[in-house]
Amino acid sequence: MKGVITVLGCDKVGIIASITGILAGTNVNILDISQTIMQNIFSMTMIVDLSKIKVEFSDLSEQLKKVGEELGVEVRLQREEIFTSMHRI
Repeated sequence: MKGVITVLGCDKVGIIASITGILAGTNVNILDISQTIMQNIFSMTMIVDLSKIKVEFSDLSEQLKKVGEELGVEVRLQREEIFTSMHRI
């Protein structure tokens, strides 16, 4: 099972470290990552492997959302199939 994590907000130190720390702590592997900063706006998309996750999907989603709020960025975790369905033309 794969997931898509999106992060968007004002750039600041520690965004990537905070997100990846949660993923490492819950045994989620990053398969692909794209990150950019445009005029101080931070944007990151990750494809992650959720097959060996140590917590419930909803718990991981809440952890990511909470750290995003602490950092002042929006973090969203979606199952890959839901993300793909939502963004299909």
